[in-house]
Amino acid sequence: MKKGIIILSCVIFLMNGCASEFNAVYKYGDTDVKYEFAKECFARGKYQQAVTLLEELVTIKKGSDEAQECLYMLAMAQYCNYDYEAASETFKKYCSSYPRGVYAEPAAFYVGQSLYQSAPEPRLDQSPTNGAITAYQQFIDLYPDSKLKPQAQDKLYELHDKLIQKELLSAELYYNLGGYFGNINSNEESNYTACIVTAQNALKNYPYCTEREQFMLLIMKSKFQLAENSSEEKRLDRYRDAEDECYGFINEFPESKNVETAEKYIVKCKKVIKD
Repeated sequence: MKKGIIILSCVIFLMNGCASEFNAVYKYGDTDVKYEFAKECFARGKYQQAVTLLEELVTIKKGSDEAQECLYMLAMAQYCNYDYEAASETFKKYCSSYPRGVYAEPAAFYVGQSLYQSAPEPRLDQSPTNGAITAYQQFIDLYPDSKLKPQAQDKLYELHDKLIQKELLSAELYYNLGGYFGNINSNEESNYTACIVTAQNALKNYPYCTEREQFMLLIMKSKFQLAENSSEEKRLDRYRDAEDECYGFINEFPESKNVETAEKYIVKCKKVIKD
């Protein structure tokens, strides 16, 4: 094999520099030479060149002794080349093709890792985040004693925090939109209601999150605003509901800086209910 590479290098030299070493291997090298050169490119950090060669070789090498290594190396080259979407798919392909393969454990981990790397900021669609959470959880279930398990668990906590931030931003947006409509109307009510539902769902899914106070504050404020802008037939019930929410907030967060707001709401609620 090494002899073949040496001969090819001589050919490249004789070509008077008309083509690079990579181009010469890609155009004129046989399968074994391409495979050895792909491994060399990977080792030297020439990941795009490795990907180009390996994408061709994974089909040719299928069924051979090198098939597993070829597919796994392609996935790692894509990952190291920051093509995380392609990498996640190739790692998945390895796991499905070789569930008991030599590289099955790290491949399962890197499915999650690839999706983690492509997860966007909280304001954007979190499909990759959800995909990464699923992949990391599957990895932990499959390999509970893996040395990579602590890393997967840390990433799970981080990804869950991102989803919580997404829910908090959505709830805040609904609350802020509620105030943009002047008089009582279905749009205003739907925005405050959407804020309440979003925050309540977040608390149901993440009951011990550090943002719990922020979610409960949004629920309290939204219920009070619904009462303030309510129709006459719903007004009394909504003030009672808002008052209960205020007491619940104070009981859970007695030291909060927002207790004063809750107490002001309670005074207004009592006045309306009494009248």
